[in-house]
Amino acid sequence: MRVLNGFLGLKNAPRACVATIGNFDGVHLGHQRILEKVRERARALRIDALAVAFDPHPLKILRPDKAPRTILTRQQKVEILAAQGMDLLLFIPFSHETAQVEAERFVEEFLIGTLGVRELYVGVDFRFGKDRKGDLALLRQAASERRFVVESLETVSRGGERVSASRIRAALERGDVREARAMMGRPYEAIGEVVRGAGRGRAQGAPTANLAVANEVIPASGVYLTETRLEERLFPSLTNIGTRPTFENAGFAVETWLPDFTGDLYGRRLRVLFHERIRDEMKFASPEALRQQIDRDLQSMRDYFARSPGNP
Repeated sequence: MRVLNGFLGLKNAPRACVATIGNFDGVHLGHQRILEKVRERARALRIDALAVAFDPHPLKILRPDKAPRTILTRQQKVEILAAQGMDLLLFIPFSHETAQVEAERFVEEFLIGTLGVRELYVGVDFRFGKDRKGDLALLRQAASERRFVVESLETVSRGGERVSASRIRAALERGDVREARAMMGRPYEAIGEVVRGAGRGRAQGAPTANLAVANEVIPASGVYLTETRLEERLFPSLTNIGTRPTFENAGFAVETWLPDFTGDLYGRRLRVLFHERIRDEMKFASPEALRQQIDRDLQSMRDYFARSPGNP
């Protein structure tokens, strides 16, 4: 997949494409339904499948106090959209100037003039252009005049409610990583570099890797059954998120323990896949009591991955 950056006057734009536009945070099941349609139609027409995303999220520029924390890093979004079969990903650098582009100009100069859109697939609530005045009605009117296809796809529901990035954020913030996984079709993944900590885990016989997480959304405090990806290998792991209350002034940390790994992880980039929250973070009466709980958590991890090897 080729990644482009730009807006009006974009160089190296496709000559023709089937496209979709959105923020794609989480690239959840609703997004995936649209992406599948884009991919299928692009293959049928033998032209490029294009996803267009705003970077950063428009609210980070227009209403920073209302802007949502993002589930995915830009790197993760690129990787997932590539895995969904997109040929091109275009990031529109969002700014106050971008926000002033009228909806009609967005369609005429950008969608038609710059991208050569033959077919466009979006969600039912898609809005665009200055003051969000562009909607499906405007798109359909333009499509009938300029002879391109516009279609909105039905949303995907779970538990009687629409799957959305906001629902995924809420699930993660309460620690329900299983529900987040169900809505995304894959585990939530935290990505970051291993930084030095105080070495308390090593003293307990469980040397943890402290992660400087790049994701803005982090699951609620607690202990999780996870897998940690190091380069091309996946290791079963236990991950603790929180302030480590057994120790005074320990501070907030995301730390993961790979019992089956030996070696130095400092400075390396890890990806932690969250499968299950097994307990709250607790304050123990002593380091020995904590050590005993770590042993129980380790057994929970072994049992979990033994039950579902390769597909937790």
